[in-house]
Amino acid sequence: MTPPMPLVLMYHSVDYYEDDPHLVTITPPRFERQLKWLAARGLRGVSVRELLAAQRDGTARGLVGLTFDDGYADFATRVVPVLVRLGFTATVFALSERLGGHNAWDTGPRKNLLTAEQLAAVHDLGMEVASHGRRHVSLTGLSTKEMDDELAASRTALEDVLGAPVTGFAYPYGHAGLREVTAARCAGYDYACAIRPSFGSRHALARTYVGERDRRLRLHAKLRRHELQWRVRV
Repeated sequence: MTPPMPLVLMYHSVDYYEDDPHLVTITPPRFERQLKWLAARGLRGVSVRELLAAQRDGTARGLVGLTFDDGYADFATRVVPVLVRLGFTATVFALSERLGGHNAWDTGPRKNLLTAEQLAAVHDLGMEVASHGRRHVSLTGLSTKEMDDELAASRTALEDVLGAPVTGFAYPYGHAGLREVTAARCAGYDYACAIRPSFGSRHALARTYVGERDRRLRLHAKLRRHELQWRVRV
């Protein structure tokens, strides 16, 4: 019997904003309340790497995965201080060729991305740094050679910044078919995060989106929905 996969939450940016057309930003007060809601229920946020290791050892009860896509600079300035204060960790998925740049792939407001120095600093504080590719492009639209380069070159570049292994990947836009899932595994990643449940694979882990509108009742509903989905699957 497959052990249930603990809940993995998908965040992007935590900052104050006036315009957020793609719903990727959560205000700092809302974010802190969400994490305190988890803590009040005896749940602890951890990186995907830590979550999967605990699942393997049978000690994942009470753990929730926290992920942050795109590598926004506010992960270092807004997110990590809250995580450290609560005793949580998280995974940030960074873009190797956009460090210190901005979200040029997006049609929304410009957001700064983590610099190499910030990335190394959050790693030193116990956060997991994983790959989101080189430039934030959908792997499904690339040739096999281009896709393999996104997977391999991004990891190598991030490892050079950190001086440590990078073992996780998140598919930009959540786009992942069987070809992409197979490629991520063959590229040597220990796991890869998608969005929607698919393939039942460690290299297509489902995640639950969290946004500004998610107060305690919506968070509770999402937690219960996840539990029900796994009850049905196993």
